[in-house]
Amino acid sequence: MSALAKRRYVAGHAAVERALQADEPVRVLLVGVDDHSAATEQLVARAHSQGASIWRGGPGDLRRMSRGQDVQSVMAMLGDSPRAELDELLARGGLTWLLHRATYPSNAGFVVRTAEVSGADGVVIDARWNHQDRSRVRHVSMGASTLLPVLFHDWQEVVTRARALGTRVVAIEDVGDKAPWQVDLRERCVCVVGGERDGVDPALLAACDAVVRVPMAGFVPSYNLQAAMAAVAVERLRQLTA
Repeated sequence: MSALAKRRYVAGHAAVERALQADEPVRVLLVGVDDHSAATEQLVARAHSQGASIWRGGPGDLRRMSRGQDVQSVMAMLGDSPRAELDELLARGGLTWLLHRATYPSNAGFVVRTAEVSGADGVVIDARWNHQDRSRVRHVSMGASTLLPVLFHDWQEVVTRARALGTRVVAIEDVGDKAPWQVDLRERCVCVVGGERDGVDPALLAACDAVVRVPMAGFVPSYNLQAAMAAVAVERLRQLTA
């Protein structure tokens, strides 16, 4: 199964009902906040009983989640469990983001959101944050943290586990010698982005299989953290769909 095929979406009462009847891994059910019809409430009850999260969205949410097609009143996301331990996450076969030396929980929340939007398997954050900081990550991710694993581990543990599983480690840093499109991002890998102040530790860079540099043309020496991450994430999607 390809990295893109692991997560999929179905829309409409009939399609969602078929997925639930087949006991497919429905993780999230999105319905209109004002939709209390019998058919919808039956879907909600069944999805909840099978472990799905229920999201109730307004017209804007339904329009955006319909992805430019006719606006749907019911949609479901199917895929891997949003909970996993580190070894399971790294073995899933796609991309795991490692946020190293993170300073600001809000930026980590944006990283989680970008990871989910671009189809990553999960995010590992290398930061010693308290409960309040971690709550801030969840809040800023705008619900994305409920859709994929978000773990907290030191980078040494992540690299050691990745090596044991044969998973490549690729960093994004301005000392990189390759552009994103010169590195194969389709296979299982951990992609490292550095924190806002200090970037990626030299010891971690030395442990990576490749270091990519997002092209820059301006006077300011670096992109915003999320911008650099998004550039690589979109390049990966291009490679997967090419």
